[in-house]
Amino acid sequence: MKRDIFLKNSLLAGAAMVSGCVKTAAADTLKGEKPFKMKFSPEFNIFADAGGKDPVDQIKWGYDQGFRAWESTGLKSRSVEEQEKISKTVQQLGMEFGQFVGTMTFKDVTFAGLDKDLREKVLSEVKASVEIAKRMNTKFIHNVLGLEDPKLPKDFQMVNAVELLKRIADIYEPHGMIMVMETMNHKIDHPGMFLHEIPQAYALAKAVGSPSVKILFDFYHVQIEEGNILPTLDYAWDEIAYLQIGDTPGRMEPTTGEINFVNVLQHVSDKGYTGFIGMEHRIKKAGVEGELAALKAYRSIDPK
Repeated sequence: MKRDIFLKNSLLAGAAMVSGCVKTAAADTLKGEKPFKMKFSPEFNIFADAGGKDPVDQIKWGYDQGFRAWESTGLKSRSVEEQEKISKTVQQLGMEFGQFVGTMTFKDVTFAGLDKDLREKVLSEVKASVEIAKRMNTKFIHNVLGLEDPKLPKDFQMVNAVELLKRIADIYEPHGMIMVMETMNHKIDHPGMFLHEIPQAYALAKAVGSPSVKILFDFYHVQIEEGNILPTLDYAWDEIAYLQIGDTPGRMEPTTGEINFVNVLQHVSDKGYTGFIGMEHRIKKAGVEGELAALKAYRSIDPK
């Protein structure tokens, strides 16, 4: 039977399958796909219908589709036992694990320069993230800068942020770990966030001057907040350590929106980038059919 006919029939049959099965016949037809050139890194549950509900099954399924990396924003909330199981699976398959969030308690910290309790709370979580990173065999930790203070001049907030980031760099540098900070758009998803533009993140990274404090460049946020993606990427390139992907509008998979990811990723590849590209998005169409469409989209944007 021809591959396209078999795939179509499998998708129809998949709709009638019992909920909770580990893999569908449709997904199995893609087993053994060649690895992606770019280090696309899925998040848990993005392919849960095709890959199954169990995290280990999802990783193994992802490997079969050609993914060689994984990431998990919410990894910290999983038990140590779960983290160890995930890490073991990733390493046994010869994959790599990317970013996870170490702390989200930056609310008020970037401008509360005299509040030692707040700062110590953040720093204690940063120290704890070192052990998680070791467990996962990764060096990338995503720490979230919180809300801006409308009552405090922005330059004061920047100075407070720099001082805190220097403290974090002191924690990570001996372990060769990297904190990545993400700009988050004001216009749709995160009104009031302190860090929302790449030039601002670039200024922070330069002021800290550490190999352990770098930028996470999320194409979705940058397109909404600033546009001008490629020149912005080029200008900040020496401080960018991690990329994440998502199309706009809607934060769906590539090819569903306005960003020309064929050109963008070819540009990134031509610059010699071999790092992670986190798949930080939803999938437009529900179910196995939508997930397979997303896989096809990733094949279409992977540089030749």
